[in-house]
Amino acid sequence: MSYSLAVDIGGTFTDIVLRDSKGGLSVDKTLTTHHDLLEGFFRGVDSVLGKAGVAAGAVDGLVVHATTVVTNALIERKGLPTALVVTEGFRDVLAIRNEHRYDMYDPQIEFPEPLVTRELTFGLKERVLADGTIAIAPNPQDIAQLVRDIRASGARALAICFLNSFANPANEALVAAALARELNDVFICTSSEVAPQIREYQRASTATVNAYAMPISQPYLKRLSDRLRVEGFANTPLIMLSSGGVVGAETAGKNPVRMIESGPAAGALAACHYAELLGIDRLMSFDMGGTTAKACLIENRTPLVTGLFEVDRRYRFKEGSGLPVTVPSIDLIEIGAGGGSIAHVDDLGLLKVGPESAGSNPGPACYGRGGQSATVTDADLVLGLIDAENFLGGDMSLDKPACEAAMARLGQALNVSPVQAARGIYRIVTEAMASAARTHATDRGVDYRGLPLFAFGGAGPLHACGVADLLQSTCVIVPPQSSVLSAFGTLVTPVRLDLVRSDLTLVAHLDWSRVDRVLGDLESEGMAALGQSGCAPKDVTILVGADMRYVGQQHEVTVIFETDPRQGRDAGALAQQFEAAYRTLYGVNPSHVPIEIVTWRVVARGPSPRFDGQTRPQIAQGQAKRHRPVHAWQDDQSVPVYERAALAVGQTVAGPAIIEERETTTALPPGWNATIDSLGCIIARKG
Repeated sequence: MSYSLAVDIGGTFTDIVLRDSKGGLSVDKTLTTHHDLLEGFFRGVDSVLGKAGVAAGAVDGLVVHATTVVTNALIERKGLPTALVVTEGFRDVLAIRNEHRYDMYDPQIEFPEPLVTRELTFGLKERVLADGTIAIAPNPQDIAQLVRDIRASGARALAICFLNSFANPANEALVAAALARELNDVFICTSSEVAPQIREYQRASTATVNAYAMPISQPYLKRLSDRLRVEGFANTPLIMLSSGGVVGAETAGKNPVRMIESGPAAGALAACHYAELLGIDRLMSFDMGGTTAKACLIENRTPLVTGLFEVDRRYRFKEGSGLPVTVPSIDLIEIGAGGGSIAHVDDLGLLKVGPESAGSNPGPACYGRGGQSATVTDADLVLGLIDAENFLGGDMSLDKPACEAAMARLGQALNVSPVQAARGIYRIVTEAMASAARTHATDRGVDYRGLPLFAFGGAGPLHACGVADLLQSTCVIVPPQSSVLSAFGTLVTPVRLDLVRSDLTLVAHLDWSRVDRVLGDLESEGMAALGQSGCAPKDVTILVGADMRYVGQQHEVTVIFETDPRQGRDAGALAQQFEAAYRTLYGVNPSHVPIEIVTWRVVARGPSPRFDGQTRPQIAQGQAKRHRPVHAWQDDQSVPVYERAALAVGQTVAGPAIIEERETTTALPPGWNATIDSLGCIIARKG
């Protein structure tokens, strides 16, 4: 028997999945240990290995990891001093940003503080022109002075971002090599390696985020690899990336900026996997964990991918209020609406939920770890949706008196009963998640009405039917092991690396020899990275796309081409595919305007791991194991409680009902009916 292991570290829980070669799964959840993430990692791994009755040496397949280590470093600002080297005269690039205001009428508009202060930003005399011509090469004497300045500053990480380095990285590479020889204890990266794209501010921001995270990510991944080897695991770990692929730990350590959304990306990939199994082309994935909720559109059984996202936003729904990162990432929306989201009363006396989270320490009041604020999980407990004695199968008992006290304090501040306060939390967080999903779909030109809602995460199945009702979804799908599905997603995604490079050119005047050179370089880089992850060249598939726009526009539309454009060399076909994508988004095409390619994209992808899952065995239809009072829909409603494992294929459960399993609970409101399919999925429909 062969085994593969996946671990997803979230803001509240760390999820572990052990998969055997026959498709069987052993899973566990444990609280995330933020003081040392590997403590919770190996605590969970030891637990799941014990459940399966196997030793670490039996895990001879994949070991895949998704982690919040980079996200935590950026939000908490606990990184080491980081410096930035720019072209002389451009030291204020991070402070000036791009001069866009995400809210034109807010006189107190806020932006996150730059990761690098002006005092740690150094200018160097050099210049590359927009066409790649080197007008001024760096002077050795200036570089020597730069070495002295950086050494005196105490910086432990360094990003280099010169003007137009995407067109010619020679100056950046020269300076990086010279600094590396003299500053061998400093982590160094260049913008031309991390994000070789136009737009100076976004490129500088991406490079500084990467440099800031390197002193944290590289030692962390090295400790992880060493510990796995000492424990007896056969293979080095693969790391989940924001783009939905996995690469080796060494490649990921050099590019931590690509790991920021690794956990949410894994969840989206798991949704795609089930879309294939269930034969559904379009759905909305809905992942609600302990800290955040995420929504992602799945089109043609594939998630949308974006080339720009933001971290550390001041306002979650306001684009432009965070630090831009120009690396490929699965396109999803994330809001502070998880089980640990804290409820509070604002200055107007209104009930608000999130975005602040109680996390795993102290956690919600019901965790009994010192938390005093009422959270979404506390509301679910007060409403009777979850069982204090059956949380994590009884391994983690909840403190109901502490929960009721926290809800009573909130109710007193609102002048309502504790149950009314809990209902308010439940409804507000449900509406917030539905609103986020609407925004995500509408901004991408997609009609969300009627899309099935694929619900997972520790709290997702509890709230999914309410969210689906607001989105007019046709049904809710809750897969098996839904609470740890993001960890499972890392086991069904291929080794993959997304690469980009800007090369502004008119489609009508494409220089195919130049196209061959740019795409050839990206393809070679991708093949090398996948080779380090153990992928044979014959198994690598190359996909080609581009960011395109009409001349004069500021923003581009990303198009993944149906075939490699180097084969047909048909510029007209590229234009037609762009026009089709543009019309989908905007409903019109200014056909008289020329089209230009801004950035080329190459995806190097290995084979997808085969995993068909286990069909559910035929058993007798299970009966409700008990009834308990639930207050979510009306006062003291006696609701049947079912054990999910006891439900038979084809069995229908009528709402209101509660379906429990060890790691999560599915809430079925009045008027909803749920059926168990052959894969063990709960398929819930209204009416």
